Amino acid sequence: MREMHAVAAAELYATPIGSREAWGWRGRTLSRPVATASGEGWLRLVSAPADKAGGKLWEGPQEAERLMPPAVPRPRLRERRTWTEGEHGYLAELYDKITASTITTQEPILREVPDLDDAWWDGLSTALDAITTVPSDRVAVRQEYLDRAMPQYLGIPIDTKVPTWTTAHGDLHWANLTGPALTVLDWEGWGVAPAGYDAALLYSYSLLVPDTATQVRHRLAHILDTPAGQFAELVVITELLQTTTRGDNLDLEEPLRRRLSAITR
Repeated sequence: MREMHAVAAAELYATPIGSREAWGWRGRTLSRPVATASGEGWLRLVSAPADKAGGKLWEGPQEAERLMPPAVPRPRLRERRTWTEGEHGYLAELYDKITASTITTQEPILREVPDLDDAWWDGLSTALDAITTVPSDRVAVRQEYLDRAMPQYLGIPIDTKVPTWTTAHGDLHWANLTGPALTVLDWEGWGVAPAGYDAALLYSYSLLVPDTATQVRHRLAHILDTPAGQFAELVVITELLQTTTRGDNLDLEEPLRRRLSAITR
């Protein structure tokens, strides 16, 4: 990945700055700050097996750059390159550099109260509402998955039909949000999902910090405190409980089950 990141930097006339490296989930991405003729930037490299390089995840950031409204603060995509080397395909994306830090660094789960002001929360609410207005044929969550997974992982009989679909970021967790200035990162997987999905995901990833979880519910009450929002919570609980069976998010399992009990009761 380091070697291919250097190849990408040369191709995009960018020079890495310092020694900082930001690695993504299981090492499939590597990002570094860079200097370019038009100012500092952020160079992100994505890798995948050659036969899986491309498609929805690779096109997501480019489509977000084209379609997302200004009310959604995000890093602007300047250029991109794709190529294949041996058994792997690569995608290089050069973004404007964001100076604010992500709220969590190595994982999506929140573990301490973040210092976020009213403007940050208002901006998040506005951004989530704006995302839902973007028409898209991209799919973030599939009805077929819910039909199979919700009864299995929730362990209860349930009507799995999604009441309302809207466009969502699809991966709205604390490592994809910056503060104190709000930026929404990582637009690989955005698309249509159950209404309220983004707010429900952020809330679920906040459960280990009750004060912030309460604040999420309060600030996004117009989304979460609705029948659609409650269904979205059940969708997210399904997905996260499934991840625990693979050894991920294990410390969320107990609070997720408590929340499931509260909703279904």
